[in-house]
Order: sequence, then C-alpha cells, then structure tokens
Amino acid sequence: MYRVAVLGERDSIYGFAAIGLDTWPVDNAAEASKLLKELTDGRYAVIYITESLQAMLESEIDRYSAMQVPAIIPIPGVSGNTGMGMRNVKKSVERAVGSDIIFNNE
Repeated sequence: MYRVAVLGERDSIYGFAAIGLDTWPVDNAAEASKLLKELTDGRYAVIYITESLQAMLESEIDRYSAMQVPAIIPIPGVSGNTGMGMRNVKKSVERAVGSDIIFNNE
C-alpha cells in the first residue's frame, strides 16, 4: 500500500504527523535532495513539499513530473504562500491542453 510523505521545514510540517502522514523535516537543500531521492523509491504515492523547499529543488522535482507515482505537491510553509502551487497547476494544464484555459494568460 502506498503512503503519503511530507517534506519540509520542521515548523511547517509538524502537524501532518498528527493525521498519520510520514513527516521528514529537513534543514538544507542538500539534505532535502538526498531524502527526496529516497522517498521516490515507490513507497510513496504522494509527497507534499513546502514551497520554499520546492523552489530550491525545482530541477530535481521536474525529473519526476512525467512519472505517475509519486505526485509531488507543493504546500505553503510557515513563511506563507508563495503562489508556486498555482503556477504548477497552470503549467500542468498548459502542458496537457496546449494553452492556458484556466487563467487566460493572467
């Protein structure tokens, strides 16, 4: 059975453990990169990652975008929402449909 992981700064992901998700606190990009590779071994169907951490690992995360599993989904951290999640939705829709049908080039 697949599991769900949450990767990010300790203060941002601490609460996810209370609902049964596997939390993986990281302090720097190098540690996060190594851990991301380990988490993409097939055990996890969904990996939530804080937006600030995703910004640091964007090129590595792009390698997994064509794969069905895992889905790597950005979530806001304690520092707030950067809008990266919506930009990823827009990019995915444009790739699938061929044009921006949701945001109409906003």
